[in-house]
Amino acid sequence: MDVRAETVAEQARVDAAFGALRAHLPGASVEVKGGPNRPPLESSSSAELFARAVRLARQLGLPELRGVAVGGGSDGNFTAGVGVPTLDGMGAVGDHAHAEGEYIVISAMAERAALLAALIDDVRAG
Repeated sequence: MDVRAETVAEQARVDAAFGALRAHLPGASVEVKGGPNRPPLESSSSAELFARAVRLARQLGLPELRGVAVGGGSDGNFTAGVGVPTLDGMGAVGDHAHAEGEYIVISAMAERAALLAALIDDVRAG
């Protein structure tokens, strides 16, 4: 079963609820194996880094950045889960990720690269 949660607390609540499942019919049993294998990427864990990216995008004259929660999972969940500020989705601009009709906006690639370079420089500078 794939269950996704927006917060660590919600993930723990859902995991506990699965662990508490009990059979209600005579002779039936419930066996729950496994558990969470990817921490949620909580927006609060990267709020400061996102604010930097928004500020830099403005300074570069780029379109306004917007934070979006998509409920997916990436390697960014692991880095954020151990306390490393993480922005996921700093790559290509487009839509329909990993689905039919997926596309990227080629003309936006240079802008994204400039924003990423500015963000790296800003983080290095402290």
